[in-house]
Amino acid sequence: MSKPLLESRDLRKTYRLGRIDVPVLKGCTMHVDHGEFLAVLGSSGSGKSTLLHILGGLDRPDQNGGEVLHNGAPLASCSERQLNSYRARTVGFVFQFYHLLPELTVLENAALPGFVPGGIGGDAATQQAKTLLDRFGLSHRLNHRPRELSGGERQRTAIARAMVNGPEVLLADEPTGNLDEHTGGEILDLLSEAHRDGLTIVMVTHDQLIADRADRAILLADGVLAAANPI
Repeated sequence: MSKPLLESRDLRKTYRLGRIDVPVLKGCTMHVDHGEFLAVLGSSGSGKSTLLHILGGLDRPDQNGGEVLHNGAPLASCSERQLNSYRARTVGFVFQFYHLLPELTVLENAALPGFVPGGIGGDAATQQAKTLLDRFGLSHRLNHRPRELSGGERQRTAIARAMVNGPEVLLADEPTGNLDEHTGGEILDLLSEAHRDGLTIVMVTHDQLIADRADRAILLADGVLAAANPI
């Protein structure tokens, strides 16, 4: 059998708040198969974002706090250069609050990851961003600033940015949490279309109806994971 695209083994993460240690992840073990759409369901403050950040290499587990593997290889064994490449090319991030740079245009925001070390390069990034923005119905917004966009347009721009380097997996942190139900549904339709085209997606949400859009859902509660609706 082929190895999972992503796998976590006994992940543990504790934050220090003043003099108090606050354990957030208490032994999370999971896997994400190639081409899968996985939802991580949990209440606010359950550690969903922490889990996503560790899977994406933006954060690290505690010392001796488990590991993340990509195609069977542990991220902890990567050099800093390899880890930067992993964050640039293997994973793409979508956040609830978009995190677009206000001084850049829609096109510049979407193309930006292509210019970082490990990205696909400036000219290729600009062309790929144009292709994605056109696909997402934003070809008439290329030269607008984020403040001139609706919430749905901002999130579509953010998804184009996350996909511009052609990642293997999209990590989406409450991607509809800042949108009304109708606009959120449009974003979920867009993600589902990208998944049908072969993109692996891990999405965290507190909403069971949103989680039901995925192939499989797991529940994060009290710092550990369990099956929510296995199929």
